[in-house]
Amino acid sequence: MDLTDIDVGFLAVTYTASVGVGSPATQYTLLIDTGSSNTWVGAGTKYHKTKTSKSTGKKVSVSYGSGSFSGTEYTDQVALSSELVIKQQSIGVASTAQGFSDVDGILGIGPVDLTDGTVGGSTPVPTVTDNLFQQGTISTESIGISYVPTTTADAVANGELDFGGVDTSKTTGDVNYVPITSTSPASQYWGIDQSISYGDGSTTLLDSTAGIVDTGTTLVLIATDAFQAYQQATGATLDSATGLLTVTAEQFAGLQSLFFNIGGVAYELTPNAQIWPRELNSTLGGQAGQIYLVVSDLGSNSGSGLDFINGFAFLQRFYSVFDVTNSQVGLATTQFTDAETN
Repeated sequence: MDLTDIDVGFLAVTYTASVGVGSPATQYTLLIDTGSSNTWVGAGTKYHKTKTSKSTGKKVSVSYGSGSFSGTEYTDQVALSSELVIKQQSIGVASTAQGFSDVDGILGIGPVDLTDGTVGGSTPVPTVTDNLFQQGTISTESIGISYVPTTTADAVANGELDFGGVDTSKTTGDVNYVPITSTSPASQYWGIDQSISYGDGSTTLLDSTAGIVDTGTTLVLIATDAFQAYQQATGATLDSATGLLTVTAEQFAGLQSLFFNIGGVAYELTPNAQIWPRELNSTLGGQAGQIYLVVSDLGSNSGSGLDFINGFAFLQRFYSVFDVTNSQVGLATTQFTDAETN
C-alpha cells in the first residue's frame, strides 16, 4: 500500500483525528501532534477494554507545553482508518490528564526517541507510524499533512494525514526536504534550521537557527528578540486579554509578508496568513472585529537551541512531510498558500 489518507477535523485551536481503539472499537477524538510521540486516550471518553486490550502494568506519563497526563500503558488494536489498522500498539490510558478539553487524548506522530523515559522501565516504544511500517501496512515510513485554513468554529473535516507518502494532488510545487537539525534540543523533535525575515526590505527577525515544526502548537512562536523586532516592524500592540499582538485596519493594510528561509527556499507567509481568522476571535478570548496576529512570543531569547515553533497557523499554508526513514522534513506550496481566508 503506497499511500493511505485519513480525514482530520478542525476544532478552532487544534486539529484532530477520530481513532478507533479496541475490537469492537471505541472512537476517540485525538489531537494530532508531531511534537510528541506517545498515543494515549482517556482525557474525555474513558478507555473501554475489549478482547484486544492488554495491560503491561507499566506506568506512563508525559508532560507537554500546556498540559500533562499519567496512567497505565496498554497494548491494543488501533485503527486510524479501515485500511490503517495497527496490532498491539502501545497506548497510554490516562488516570489523570490536565490541559486537555474537547479531546480524548493525543495521536503522537513525533520521532520515536521522544517516547524514551515516558513508560516505566522501558526504552522508546514504537509510534503508530513505526508500527504501520513495521507491520507492512505502509511501504514508506512517512506522513504527509494537508491542513486547510478555516473560518468556522464548527467541527469540520478540512485536512488530511497521508500515511506512507505524499498526496501530490494537494501540492502546487515540489516538496523541498531538509535534514533534521543537529542542534539540541530541537534535534529531538521534527527540528529544522530556518531564518525569518519581514517584508521586501528583508528585515531579518531571526538569523538561521534551530526550531521545530509542530502540529500540536496553534501559533507561530519565535524567540523573544525576534518577536520584539516583529512587533516593531509591524507597529502592533500587545493585547492583554489574549496575549497576542493586534493591529488596526490601517496597519493590516500595510502589513508585509514574512519569509521563512528553509534549505535555501523562501516560504512566504502572506499578511492574510499572519492574522487569526477574524470569525474565530472568540475562541482565543478576543473581541469581534479586532485583528490579531498569529506570530507570538516563544518566551526565551534566540540561541537556546529551540528558537521557533512553526505551529499549524504556518502549516495551514503549506503541505508538510515528516519522513522518518530519511530523518527529514519536507514542505511544498498549496492552493492555500496565498489564500485570503482570514
